[in-house]
Amino acid sequence: MSETLLHSESYGEITLSPGMTCLIVRWHGFANSRNFRFLLNKALELYRTYSVRYTSLAWLNDTRHFGALLTADQEWVNTNWNPRAWAAGIQQINFLAPATVFGQIAIQQYAHNTAQRADYRLEVRHHASLEEACRDLSAQ
Repeated sequence: MSETLLHSESYGEITLSPGMTCLIVRWHGFANSRNFRFLLNKALELYRTYSVRYTSLAWLNDTRHFGALLTADQEWVNTNWNPRAWAAGIQQINFLAPATVFGQIAIQQYAHNTAQRADYRLEVRHHASLEEACRDLSAQ
Protein backbone atom coordinates (compact mmCIF):
# COMPACT_ATOMS: atom_id res chain seq x y z
CA MET A 1 0.00 0.00 0.00
CA SER A 2 1.50 3.29 -1.11
CA GLU A 3 0.94 6.30 1.16
CA THR A 4 1.75 9.98 0.75
CA LEU A 5 2.72 11.79 3.94
CA LEU A 6 0.61 14.95 4.27
CA HIS A 7 1.50 16.06 7.81
CA SER A 8 3.69 14.73 10.62
CA GLU A 9 4.07 15.40 14.33
CA SER A 10 5.87 13.41 17.03
CA TYR A 11 2.54 12.04 18.32
CA GLY A 12 0.94 11.23 14.96
CA GLU A 13 0.80 11.69 11.23
CA ILE A 14 -1.68 12.06 8.41
CA THR A 15 -1.22 10.17 5.17
CA LEU A 16 -3.17 9.72 1.97
CA SER A 17 -3.51 6.28 0.44
CA PRO A 18 -4.73 6.77 -3.12
CA GLY A 19 -4.82 2.99 -3.67
CA MET A 20 -7.59 2.54 -1.14
CA THR A 21 -8.84 6.14 -1.45
CA CYS A 22 -8.32 6.78 2.22
CA LEU A 23 -7.05 9.47 4.55
CA ILE A 24 -5.21 7.83 7.43
CA VAL A 25 -4.66 9.43 10.83
CA ARG A 26 -1.91 7.36 12.43
CA TRP A 27 -1.37 7.86 16.16
CA HIS A 28 2.07 7.14 17.66
CA GLY A 29 0.92 7.07 21.29
CA PHE A 30 -0.65 9.42 23.81
CA ALA A 31 -1.43 12.93 22.59
CA ASN A 32 -2.32 15.66 25.08
CA SER A 33 -5.51 17.65 24.49
CA ARG A 34 -3.88 20.37 22.41
CA ASN A 35 -2.06 17.87 20.20
CA PHE A 36 -5.03 15.52 19.89
CA ARG A 37 -7.34 18.31 18.78
CA PHE A 38 -4.73 19.85 16.49
CA LEU A 39 -4.12 16.60 14.59
CA LEU A 40 -7.83 15.83 14.18
CA ASN A 41 -8.53 19.38 13.00
CA LYS A 42 -5.58 19.26 10.58
CA ALA A 43 -6.81 15.91 9.24
CA LEU A 44 -10.32 17.30 8.75
CA GLU A 45 -8.86 20.27 6.86
CA LEU A 46 -6.91 17.87 4.63
CA TYR A 47 -10.00 15.68 4.18
CA ARG A 48 -11.92 18.69 2.87
CA THR A 49 -9.09 19.42 0.44
CA TYR A 50 -8.62 15.88 -0.88
CA SER A 51 -12.29 14.84 -0.94
CA VAL A 52 -12.75 17.18 -3.90
CA ARG A 53 -10.32 15.02 -5.91
CA TYR A 54 -11.26 11.68 -4.33
CA THR A 55 -15.04 11.83 -4.05
CA SER A 56 -15.30 8.55 -2.13
CA LEU A 57 -12.46 9.36 0.28
CA ALA A 58 -12.61 7.18 3.41
CA TRP A 59 -11.35 8.01 6.92
CA LEU A 60 -9.16 5.55 8.83
CA ASN A 61 -7.80 6.09 12.34
CA ASP A 62 -4.76 3.90 12.86
CA THR A 63 -5.10 3.62 16.63
CA ARG A 64 -2.87 0.58 17.12
CA HIS A 65 -0.53 2.70 19.28
CA PHE A 66 -3.18 5.10 20.61
CA GLY A 67 -3.17 5.88 24.32
CA ALA A 68 -5.79 7.09 26.76
CA LEU A 69 -8.22 9.88 25.90
CA LEU A 70 -9.29 12.44 28.46
CA THR A 71 -13.00 12.85 29.20
CA ALA A 72 -12.86 16.47 28.02
CA ASP A 73 -11.47 15.31 24.68
CA GLN A 74 -14.17 12.63 24.36
CA GLU A 75 -16.75 15.37 24.88
CA TRP A 76 -15.03 17.68 22.38
CA VAL A 77 -14.99 14.98 19.70
CA ASN A 78 -18.63 14.13 20.34
CA THR A 79 -20.00 17.68 20.36
CA ASN A 80 -17.53 19.64 18.22
CA TRP A 81 -15.41 17.56 15.87
CA ASN A 82 -17.91 14.85 14.87
CA PRO A 83 -20.59 17.34 13.73
CA ARG A 84 -17.97 19.16 11.64
CA ALA A 85 -16.77 15.86 10.17
CA TRP A 86 -20.34 14.92 9.29
CA ALA A 87 -20.89 18.33 7.68
CA ALA A 88 -17.69 17.81 5.64
CA GLY A 89 -19.16 14.63 4.17
CA ILE A 90 -17.62 11.96 6.38
CA GLN A 91 -20.20 9.25 6.99
CA GLN A 92 -18.00 6.48 8.34
CA ILE A 93 -15.10 6.49 10.81
CA ASN A 94 -12.86 3.43 10.64
CA PHE A 95 -10.49 2.30 13.38
CA LEU A 96 -7.62 -0.14 13.54
CA ALA A 97 -7.83 -1.94 16.88
CA PRO A 98 -5.64 -0.40 19.61
CA ALA A 99 -3.03 -2.64 21.22
CA THR A 100 -3.38 -1.12 24.70
CA VAL A 101 -6.33 -1.40 27.04
CA PHE A 102 -6.36 2.41 27.42
CA GLY A 103 -6.69 2.82 23.67
CA GLN A 104 -9.37 0.14 23.51
CA ILE A 105 -11.42 1.87 26.21
CA ALA A 106 -11.06 5.24 24.45
CA ILE A 107 -12.28 3.86 21.12
CA GLN A 108 -15.14 1.92 22.74
CA GLN A 109 -16.26 5.09 24.52
CA TYR A 110 -16.02 7.05 21.26
CA ALA A 111 -18.20 4.48 19.48
CA HIS A 112 -20.74 4.52 22.33
CA ASN A 113 -20.92 8.33 22.43
CA THR A 114 -21.22 8.57 18.65
CA ALA A 115 -24.06 6.03 18.52
CA GLN A 116 -26.08 8.11 21.01
CA ARG A 117 -26.18 11.22 18.82
CA ALA A 118 -29.26 12.11 16.78
CA ASP A 119 -27.85 15.24 15.11
CA TYR A 120 -25.34 13.26 13.03
CA ARG A 121 -25.04 9.61 12.01
CA LEU A 122 -21.42 8.56 11.77
CA GLU A 123 -20.98 4.85 11.26
CA VAL A 124 -18.12 3.50 13.39
CA ARG A 125 -16.30 0.46 12.01
CA HIS A 126 -13.50 -1.54 13.62
CA HIS A 127 -10.80 -3.47 11.78
CA ALA A 128 -8.46 -6.03 13.29
CA SER A 129 -5.59 -5.30 10.90
CA LEU A 130 -4.40 -2.83 8.29
CA GLU A 131 -4.81 -5.53 5.65
CA GLU A 132 -8.47 -6.01 6.62
CA ALA A 133 -9.09 -2.26 6.57
CA CYS A 134 -7.42 -1.94 3.16
CA ARG A 135 -9.49 -4.77 1.75
CA ASP A 136 -12.76 -3.41 3.15
CA LEU A 137 -12.14 0.22 2.23
CA SER A 138 -10.87 -0.63 -1.26
CA ALA A 139 -14.09 -2.55 -1.91
CA GLN A 140 -16.29 0.47 -1.14
